[in-house]
Amino acid sequence: METFPVINLEKMNGQERVATMEKINDACENWGFFELVNHGISHEFLDKVEKLTKEHYRKCMEQRFKELVANRALEGVQSEIKDMDWESTFYVRHLPESNISEIPDLEDEYRKTMKEFALKLEKLAEELLDLLCENLGLEGGYLKKAFYGSRGPTFGTKVSNYPPCPKPDLIKGLRAHTDAGGIILLFQDDKVSGLQLLKDGQWIDVPPMRHSIVVNLGDQLEVITNGKYKSVEHRVIAQTDGNRMSIASFYNPGSDAVIYPAPALLEKEAAEDDQKKQVYPKFVFEDYMKLYAGLKFQAKEPRFEAMKAVETPVNLGPIATA
Repeated sequence: METFPVINLEKMNGQERVATMEKINDACENWGFFELVNHGISHEFLDKVEKLTKEHYRKCMEQRFKELVANRALEGVQSEIKDMDWESTFYVRHLPESNISEIPDLEDEYRKTMKEFALKLEKLAEELLDLLCENLGLEGGYLKKAFYGSRGPTFGTKVSNYPPCPKPDLIKGLRAHTDAGGIILLFQDDKVSGLQLLKDGQWIDVPPMRHSIVVNLGDQLEVITNGKYKSVEHRVIAQTDGNRMSIASFYNPGSDAVIYPAPALLEKEAAEDDQKKQVYPKFVFEDYMKLYAGLKFQAKEPRFEAMKAVETPVNLGPIATA
C-alpha cells in the first residue's frame, strides 16, 4: 500500500530540494493531499492554538452541541442521517477584511492567537502556491495573482470539533465532498483520527501527526492546472470516543477573480499533444461558490459542466506577476 505523502519543508534548503519538489508534485497529481512537517510554525505556538481551541469548545460550544443532539433525538437514530454533520463549528474571516472582533464568546487571548495564526498560515499558503508554480513551470507569483481579483484573496478559517458519536455508521462527522476553493491548510488533532480521502476507489486515513499541517487542493487549482492537479473527495468519520479538533484555513480566490486554465500550461500541453484541448471552464469565483453552496456534497464534475454553460466572456490577458 502506498504511504501517505509527508513533506519535510526543511529539506527545501539543501541537497534534497529536487527530490522534495518531486514529492510535492507527485502528491498534487496523485493524492490532492500532503502533510507538512518543519513548516516554520513553532510547536509551542501550535500547542497554544490547540489548548485555547479546546478550552473554547468546552466553555462555549459543548453544551450547545449536546442540546442540538437532544432536540433532534440524534442519539437514537435508526437510519442514516444525510442532511447534517456531527460537528460543532464556527467560522472566522481574515481577508479581504477580518471579522474576528465580531465573533462572540472568544476570549481576548484566543482572539489574538487566532489572528496571529492566520498571518502565519497566509504566509505559508503563499509559499506553497509558489512551490506549485515552480513545479508547474508557471512564473513565480502566478497563482497568487490568479487568486487576487480586485481586493486580494479570500481567506478564512473553519474551527470544528467532532464530539464522540454514538452512531458513527449512521451519521458522518462531515459528509464526503471536495473543497471549492484554492489551497487548504489544516491543523488537526494528533490523537483522535477521522479524516479520510478517496484514492483509487478506497477511503484512506489521513494520519494524525503531532504539529503537522495537512494541505489539500481545492477545485480552483484543478481548473487553473487544467486537471493536472486534482481536488480530492474527503470526509470525516465520527468516532465513538474522543473529541477531534480541526482548524481548516481556506486560501481562496477573491470573489471577483476570474478563474481559468493557465494559458502557459495549455500551450505546453498542446505542444506535447496536439489533441489535448482546454477541458475546464472560465468563470468568476463568486459564481462558482453560489453553485457550490447547493451542491457541496455532490460530485464536482457536474459543477464544472454547469460553469461551462455560463462561461464568462472576459478578456483573458496575461496575468501580471511583477
